Amino acid sequence: MITQKYLDELTYEVIGAAIEVHKIIGKGLLESVYHQCLKEELTQRKLNFFTEMKVPIIYKNKELSADLRCDLFVENCLVVELKTFAEISGLHHAQLLTYMKLLKAPKGIIINFNCFNIFKEGQKTFVNE
Repeated sequence: MITQKYLDELTYEVIGAAIEVHKIIGKGLLESVYHQCLKEELTQRKLNFFTEMKVPIIYKNKELSADLRCDLFVENCLVVELKTFAEISGLHHAQLLTYMKLLKAPKGIIINFNCFNIFKEGQKTFVNE
């Protein structure tokens, strides 16, 4: 059973991994670079994850062939979307919330590497109802 404490600790660990990546390589690179670095950091921290995981779309009990992919799905419960934008918009929030709903994930994080401080301004956490 996934507890609130477990989710909070996992979130803390993933944000810590993103902070480590950001500390080492800084801001201003492509999202794909941060994605590769974060995958390495999560692996070193012995966290299980899927990357570029296809998100299934079920419509009226039928799975449709849509190409939605979430950046990272950590420990089968935490959706992580990576961005490198000047500002995170409502569209990015909606994308994460949709992935969380479709994957039945209780929690999700948007991490924006185009910032000065990941902890203060570069991440936003969402909880699924």
